[in-house]
Amino acid sequence: MEKIRQTLRDSATARWAALFIVSFTMLCGYFLTDIMAPLKGLLEGQLSWNSTEYGIFTSAYGWFNVFLFMLIFGGIILDKMGVRFTGLGATIIMVLGTAIKFWAVSTNTLDGQTWNVLWLFEVKAQVFIAGLGYAIFGVGVEVAGITVSKIIVKWFKGKELALAMGLEMAMARIGTGLAIVASVPIARSFGIVSVSKPILVALIGLCIGLIAFIVYIFMDKKLDESQAAYDLENEIIDEEESFQIKDIFAIITNKAWWYIAILCVLFYSSVFPFLKYATDLMVNKFAVRESLAGLIPGILPFGTILLTPFFGNLYDRKGKGASIMILGAVLLIFVHSMFSIPFLNHWLIAIVLSIVLGIAFSLVPSAMWPSVPKIIPEKRLGTAFSLIFWVQNWGLMGVPALIGWVLDKYCVTGQKVVEGVTVSTYNYTIPMMIFTSFGVLALVFGFLLKAEDKKKGYGLQLPNIEAKIEG
Repeated sequence: MEKIRQTLRDSATARWAALFIVSFTMLCGYFLTDIMAPLKGLLEGQLSWNSTEYGIFTSAYGWFNVFLFMLIFGGIILDKMGVRFTGLGATIIMVLGTAIKFWAVSTNTLDGQTWNVLWLFEVKAQVFIAGLGYAIFGVGVEVAGITVSKIIVKWFKGKELALAMGLEMAMARIGTGLAIVASVPIARSFGIVSVSKPILVALIGLCIGLIAFIVYIFMDKKLDESQAAYDLENEIIDEEESFQIKDIFAIITNKAWWYIAILCVLFYSSVFPFLKYATDLMVNKFAVRESLAGLIPGILPFGTILLTPFFGNLYDRKGKGASIMILGAVLLIFVHSMFSIPFLNHWLIAIVLSIVLGIAFSLVPSAMWPSVPKIIPEKRLGTAFSLIFWVQNWGLMGVPALIGWVLDKYCVTGQKVVEGVTVSTYNYTIPMMIFTSFGVLALVFGFLLKAEDKKKGYGLQLPNIEAKIEG
């Protein structure tokens, strides 16, 4: 007689509830990630930061992930210790880093101090400590990201995997959108302008996100218990070896993995660093009032809320993952090249381009992340995701600093007085050309990935949902 016991993941209610809980934690994380993006003008006016200092602070996100290999260690810990231990630790680290960042921008203790960092360069103490907190947070949110990716594979493999990843990304984008739209109004609330208030709100949100992940831990434990019972009753023996350090070599010698990793860093370097400067772009190029400037780039993440799950569901049912990534790269090139044209400066154009960028922002991740389990065995997934995130963090660290330096070095067009403080004005043509070049390279690697898939038969162009066998 056929055994029909099911695991907890076979319950649609349970797996979608688990997805919602961990996605909420990531929403809280991404809200903090971009909470300072609309505040560039206020940072210049209230704290006397310039574009280079803002770029240094923004680049801090990747300091520890890149140079101390924290993301790679996080992936190894994930594969060794599991999602419960790693996810809880990552979420606690997010809270700790945010608390340090909040203290740095809210205290007067650091006023007027300049530090010589590693005898390499001088930087304001406030910028450095805020960056240090952001770097610690960056470790937590990136490790939480790879943990949630593995959680989704654990619950949705052979089911609605790309749709689930798309929905998780959609909720994360809600956090990004809320940060971009609400940051300035929060900073100006109650008649007192303060750049620390949005960070405090984000810190409270992260504490709630930590509680949510603790709730998930109990669900994950029940899933493991149900899986063990299912395996016992159906006489299934897990013969897969546990992760070993040598498996890293197997990952980095996989050409398709490299194509996805490079595509990832190019794509995310074209979007997330852009969002750090998008509000300032709206003010300087499109003459949008600073209080409203965050609304236009805010269209981008909010537009992905429906589109990312839509494209993920399309990939689940129809396939064409590599083709979806190629189309996203084409749209990326179009948007940034249009932003770089000086005379296209009407705010309606900015809205249209933000909408198209939102479509590109939905296309690539919806196909990219669900493609990784097709080329990497599940026992190596945590490390595979962490290595991709590590490569990505080079871009998330370097590109914001590059753009800030380029703005100060080549793009200052004059000065203006905002609320009694003199700030610089900028021409964003060169930065947008830099973003466009990333899109061109992403297109090249999209075609290389498609060719490799055709050669090796990974199934990137095939649906994710396993066909049911009748009989």
